[in-house]
Amino acid sequence: MSDSENVKKLRGLTGAGVMECKRALEEAKGDFDAARDIIAERGMLKAEKKAERKTGSGVLESYIHNGRVGVLLELRCETDFVARTDDFKNLAHDLAMHIAAMNPENIDALLAQPFIKDPSKNIEFVIKQVIGKIGENMKVERFMRYEL
Repeated sequence: MSDSENVKKLRGLTGAGVMECKRALEEAKGDFDAARDIIAERGMLKAEKKAERKTGSGVLESYIHNGRVGVLLELRCETDFVARTDDFKNLAHDLAMHIAAMNPENIDALLAQPFIKDPSKNIEFVIKQVIGKIGENMKVERFMRYEL
C-alpha cells in the first residue's frame, strides 16, 4: 500500500488530521499498527489536557430496550457545535446502550466497565478517544436506568 493510501486509511480509522497521520506513519517507520497506536496515545494525552475545561453544552440521550429497560443519559461537551456532531451523538447512543446492558451503579463504575462493543477498552478510554478526535472535553454528567 502506498504512503498516501496508508495516510487515508489511518485517517479514516482514527479521525486524526492528515499531517498527524503522516507524522505517525513516519515515526512508526511505515508500520500501520504502530502508527495507529501512536495516534491513539496522542489522543489520550489531548484528552488529559482538556479534562479541566468546562462542559456547558451536551445532549440528553434516551434508549429503550425491548420496552423493558430504559436509560436517560446526560452527556456533556464544551460547545453546541460539538453536541450536534455525529461522533458525539454516536458516543451518547453507545453509552446509553451500554448502561442499559451493563447496569452500572454510578458514573465511576460506568467509566471502569469494559465497553460492550469492544471489551478490550473501558468506557473511560472510549470517551477519551472521542475527546482526542474532536478536541473538546466531554463527560458523563448523570444517568438513570429503569427496568421492569
